[in-house]
Amino acid sequence: MRIDLHTHSRVSDGTQPPAELVRAAVAARLDVVAITDHDTTAGWDEAAAAAVDAGVGLVRGIEVSTRFRGRGVHLLAYLPDPADPALVRELGRILEGRDQRVPAMLERLRDLGIADATEEALAEVTADAAATGRPHVADLLVRLGVVADRGQAFAEYLADGRPAYVDRYATDLVEMLQVVTEARGVPVVAHPWGRGSAEVLDDDAFGRLAEAGLFGIEVDHLDHGPRERGRLREVAGRLGLVVTGSSDHHGTGKTNHDLGCNTTAPRHLERILARAADLGSPTALVGERRGAA
Repeated sequence: MRIDLHTHSRVSDGTQPPAELVRAAVAARLDVVAITDHDTTAGWDEAAAAAVDAGVGLVRGIEVSTRFRGRGVHLLAYLPDPADPALVRELGRILEGRDQRVPAMLERLRDLGIADATEEALAEVTADAAATGRPHVADLLVRLGVVADRGQAFAEYLADGRPAYVDRYATDLVEMLQVVTEARGVPVVAHPWGRGSAEVLDDDAFGRLAEAGLFGIEVDHLDHGPRERGRLREVAGRLGLVVTGSSDHHGTGKTNHDLGCNTTAPRHLERILARAADLGSPTALVGERRGAA
């Protein structure tokens, strides 16, 4: 059974509509796929309808922007109630921060001499995105011929410390663990040791987060090498956390993150589904799991 629990559609910073993402998951011979757009559930309904039509299992989730010890940490929230008032309120605050950040970045790019970095030009890139962010600005820079790809855009302009970087609001991670759990969702920290986060999410931090409600660790991710994966598995085993694996697929927005390049073992998905059921989540697996556990 092939299970990929972290993907993005064009509702956030992927390049495929949700239905196309689901069909691509079928073409990649996945049995279960999760849609986890940044800070929004706007793609859930389209993806769910496509999953039923395509005969593939769909886990509905969100990749939530949080902050811990002064650093950004992404939290995968699986199967929460999308109507939960506290969750809706907090996602709204995060999206507002995104909306305020983008014009500020564009202004900085114009100050750097990139005159066509305007909101009107960006609108042609973002299309129907509910959550805008730096990848969209990166795509605009590619379209304008300023850089060759997203990676160069981040390295030269948009990464923390680069001239067009602008900070934004993100929820405290411990607080968001409570929000997700009270929304009857299952929280799993995303790529915890990617992008220089190992010194922030150390052994003591994982223990504290597990006490606060963390249910799992995304171990098998392209940001982690064999050594990091082994150590994270040890942490998860010691704390009784689930271990997930995923592609973090963004369509053509990220190279080499092909659907199914990393997968989650069926027993860990079953633990996530059981936890959501125990919490009384109204959000369940959609579609049909074609493989056998």
